[in-house]
Amino acid sequence: MRRRTLAGLAALAVAAGFAYSATAQEKVIRIGVIYDFTGPFAAGGSEAAAIGTRIAIDLVNERGGVEGYRIEPVWADAQSKAEVAIAEAERLLTQENVALIMGVYSSAHCVPMAQKVDAMKRFMWANVCVSSAVFKNKNLRYVFRAQVHSDQFGWASCAFLNEHSEKKMGIAPADLRVAIIHEDGPYGSGVAAGNESNCEQYGMQVVLNEGYSATAPDLSSLVTKLRRARPHVILHTGYNPDITLFLRQAKEQGLRFKALIGHGAGYGQIDKLWATFGEDVDYFFNVDPVAAQLLDPATLAPGLGDLIAEMVRRYQAEKGPGEVPPHVSMGFNQTWIFLTDVLPRAIRDYGGFDPEALRKAALDTDIPEGGTIQGYGVKFAPPGHEMAGQNLRSSPVVMQYVKAKTYIAWPTAIQTIDPVLPLPAGHTFAAP
Repeated sequence: MRRRTLAGLAALAVAAGFAYSATAQEKVIRIGVIYDFTGPFAAGGSEAAAIGTRIAIDLVNERGGVEGYRIEPVWADAQSKAEVAIAEAERLLTQENVALIMGVYSSAHCVPMAQKVDAMKRFMWANVCVSSAVFKNKNLRYVFRAQVHSDQFGWASCAFLNEHSEKKMGIAPADLRVAIIHEDGPYGSGVAAGNESNCEQYGMQVVLNEGYSATAPDLSSLVTKLRRARPHVILHTGYNPDITLFLRQAKEQGLRFKALIGHGAGYGQIDKLWATFGEDVDYFFNVDPVAAQLLDPATLAPGLGDLIAEMVRRYQAEKGPGEVPPHVSMGFNQTWIFLTDVLPRAIRDYGGFDPEALRKAALDTDIPEGGTIQGYGVKFAPPGHEMAGQNLRSSPVVMQYVKAKTYIAWPTAIQTIDPVLPLPAGHTFAAP
């Protein structure tokens, strides 16, 4: 099915190509878009993000393009493999003559790709990957990301626990036992480092911090360590296959806890988790950039509510009714920011869309809070900053799943559910 999806995207691009050539005077900007359409990352959110990206491009083109240019995406499948992602980025830039690279789901792909593209003095706009290591102390010039970063993920879950631990579970933060488990790539390791430093700053007891390979065939020893550590809360960062394996073996071995907080990726795909585990994943939490449809449109800039509704309508027309994963909003939002704010400014104010013009235009971006469909604003860290190229106004939220539906649990100011802590009695994983 995922291969058919990629083929369908490619067919759309080819068909569009014929349309472009039919009108000689029509101007085109080719953008290389890299996502995982095959392999384990596809189902973990990459395909959903690609659809969000395509919807944004379609809408911009339908509204007349960008400063007289039509956007032509050139799609590439990273196949859930870092070496393929890097090779595809180089192919797009050197053979397909694209103006820039966009997309990238996995941080394990994003970290080396960002350095490669920047060394080539070409432009990259990261839509989904979150590892802080993409930018931290790298001083990249031509790579930008409006998306949140992993240090913020690590902070959000600990701040949420600090606010609710005693109030909801009767456990003071200083007595709260926290276990951190994570896939050992840049994504998982980055979030875990943020979890550890932030939870310890709140005085919580980190009783286990354990990494594992996302392709590990067996996680039973990890479950055994968790049973011995007896955490109240598990903070987990992983992709779809390893999360599935962990939860299956945790259930088999009788692991119990009071709460589980995931951090994006596989935990952002509640439809797939629910299809596998049903009510066993009820009341789990997930830290992620918010799914835009969960926000009150009144808190956003005028017109964004209608834009969100159209994004949801088009996604559900293609994939059917049901939950719209947060990765759809990520793919859509970052693409929309680039196509409606950065790219027009580059053309108008800096004479085109070469890497230097795009770099200057991105550094001029100044979108206030509430100015994007995910609620946060956009202002990029300047050259010389330890996170140069990263959006300093981005922020994630903590969501909770109840009966396969998603609600905002934190920050409290925008919550749509009073968070349920601890897991209710009778839940498969509920600790006594």
